[in-house]
Amino acid sequence: MTALTTARPRTAGTAATAATASDADAPVATATVDAAPSATAAKRILAASVFGFFLVGLDAMVVNVALPAINRSLAGGMAGAQWVIDGYTLAFAALMLSAGALSDRIGAKAAYGLGLIGFTLSSAACGLAPSLGLLVTARLVQGGAASLMLPASLALVRQAFPDPAKRNRAIALWTAAGSAAAAAGPVAGGLITAAVDWRWIFFLNLPAGAAALALLAGTPKLVQARTAVGAHFDVIGLISSVVALAGLTYGFIEGGSKGFGTTPVLASFAAAGIASVVFAVAESRQTRPMVPLALFKSRAMSLTAFAGFSVNAAFYGVIFLLSLYFQQVAHKSSTVTGLLFAPITAVVTLVNVTVAARMVAKIGARLSMTVGLVGTAGAMLLLLAVRPDQPAWQLVLLLVPVSFAGAFVVPALTIMVMGSVPAEQAGTAAGIVNTSRQVGGALAVAVAGALVAGGDFAHGMHVTLIGIAVLLAAAAVAVQLLAPGRKR
Repeated sequence: MTALTTARPRTAGTAATAATASDADAPVATATVDAAPSATAAKRILAASVFGFFLVGLDAMVVNVALPAINRSLAGGMAGAQWVIDGYTLAFAALMLSAGALSDRIGAKAAYGLGLIGFTLSSAACGLAPSLGLLVTARLVQGGAASLMLPASLALVRQAFPDPAKRNRAIALWTAAGSAAAAAGPVAGGLITAAVDWRWIFFLNLPAGAAALALLAGTPKLVQARTAVGAHFDVIGLISSVVALAGLTYGFIEGGSKGFGTTPVLASFAAAGIASVVFAVAESRQTRPMVPLALFKSRAMSLTAFAGFSVNAAFYGVIFLLSLYFQQVAHKSSTVTGLLFAPITAVVTLVNVTVAARMVAKIGARLSMTVGLVGTAGAMLLLLAVRPDQPAWQLVLLLVPVSFAGAFVVPALTIMVMGSVPAEQAGTAAGIVNTSRQVGGALAVAVAGALVAGGDFAHGMHVTLIGIAVLLAAAAVAVQLLAPGRKR
């Protein structure tokens, strides 16, 4: 049963309200909206969303431990290793802004299905890649497909659970899947590489992707079929955002190996700066922008983007550095390296499922985020004590606090931002926040690689960890002092 409704934001004071209030002349379109799904249908939608999001999070981290094996197989160096990771996260971040708007435009279920198909096919291409260049290319495509899946999957969850309490529990499960997948990535990568071959890291996505598509096909008709408010495919915005992020990431990666004063590196930073200005100007002049800049007038949107950037910088940077450190400096096998990260997986999953939503309900999203950010900053400083000759149990104790990032911060920031926008703009909001997260991860890998490329790995790692701790502390202060609202 459907009804025609006017697609206006329904909550005063939200980010979406700010966006539409500043655009009084924008055409107001109607959106076909289905009735709220039954409890069984909502659970099926949640299961389909969680499954796909798990695959996206897993492939963001699964290749870290396999990097030495990939380098031996395809003859790549440090820069090549960084691009295998950043090729995925860069495309993920650069295309997610458009993907979020596209999800709102064509419908979350359709966007999610397209992303799943592209993700599965590109995974096959990664596994079959005969050279490092083709592997990086396939990873770019894979990241682009993932960028479509993530905001669409979160929009599906937001639309399937209109009740705030049930939605918070569903979001906690959704974030648990992503956080657990990211934490499980190094474990799975190490075990698969040691047991079979690094290529099977990607081949296993084929049956998993097919299963996710089958699960999605069995879900009921989409709760929010389509919306035209704020969902505009902006070519100038898309191209300028891709150039800005690509130029910034390329500059840091190549700067570490070729020098930051070289012409290509300086040119890439200049291109990133110009493209950023073009993006801001283009979006400010659009009647219906791909990224409504007025959304950032919302403290919830701006602070969750900052917190997400900081958390992913910590998590991606640490996993990248320690995966290389354990194998190249401490001379541990890929299996042992992967298993060292296993406790993080267990802690993140357990806390997300059992504690995260309850903690937000009890003390509020703001304080939950602050606790997680401070705890993660402390975890970065604890990792300064890592030494090559330490026994495994000591390394595990030092690594477990890293789980604060995914266990406490991500559920709280997702709940905060999803509670600040109406369902019809959930895809765009998810795209903005998760773009900032992926940019944080990509830049952390690029900067960390540049710092350790000079030869003194331990010194570069320590500088990176201290820098990330400072970033997390700044985010914690900003969230605690500026985030809107008390416990609701």
